[in-house]
Amino acid sequence: MCWRWLILSFSLLLVAGRIQAAESAGERAETPKRGWWWYEIEKKEADKKDGKEEKRKLPSLADHPIEELWKMYPDDFQPLLMEFQKKAVMDPSVGNVREYYVVQDIARRKALAFANVASTVSQMFPELSLEGDYPNAVPGQMARVREQSAEISAKIHQSKDRFALIYFYSPTCHYCAEQNEILKFFMEKYPWQIRKVDITEDTLTAGLFRVRAVPFIVLVHRDSEDSIPVAVGVTSLSSMEERIYRGIRLLGKEITPEEYSLYEFERGGGFDPIAPVGESPQRTSER
Repeated sequence: MCWRWLILSFSLLLVAGRIQAAESAGERAETPKRGWWWYEIEKKEADKKDGKEEKRKLPSLADHPIEELWKMYPDDFQPLLMEFQKKAVMDPSVGNVREYYVVQDIARRKALAFANVASTVSQMFPELSLEGDYPNAVPGQMARVREQSAEISAKIHQSKDRFALIYFYSPTCHYCAEQNEILKFFMEKYPWQIRKVDITEDTLTAGLFRVRAVPFIVLVHRDSEDSIPVAVGVTSLSSMEERIYRGIRLLGKEITPEEYSLYEFERGGGFDPIAPVGESPQRTSER
């Protein structure tokens, strides 16, 4: 009898729990889910509008007199020109296309005016022009090339006792065979010391100079541990000469990296990055 009473009591407790759970679920069902996790997201400002898109205002010459366009600031003129172009593309009527070409013609004339004034300034102030440093005439260009070649050759000849080359190669490298022939021309022209290193035998030296590919040529300073690569891969004689020339000047502290492309005969001129701006370059009749 006791155990029956226990079973009945336990059953009543279960029924009461289910009823209470159902009532709670009903209350939750009546209350809608709220918050971000239930996709209740704030509406964008665009949704708050009436649904009417703001009509784009198209440009017109009636709103922009020619005098205004001529004096307009470039940062304002450029987008306006593009607006006239887009208007003409959108509606290619005779009037729209004409308006675009009128504005474009103003831009062309402004560019022409600037070019003309620039030419005037160049003639009035020759120190601001590069014509003296880089001639337009072919004979002048040829003279410039001869001066460059002479300076490169003289510098390499004068530096044979202070610098040397290390040439890394591999017996199985076909590119190295071509570079060998170019090196022969260099050795015939300049009495330099060139040390040839087979990377398959002398891996220590190759590692010291971080050789990753051959042919590889390095310029070394005899009086210091400074060095600079000259070429990786097959390099022509003229390129070798120019890079060796510039490497000598860099390692010898004759120039800074900012002056890398500067020839000595150009110092003080328009190609000298540290020359005073606006001053006439000092040139000699010997040059």
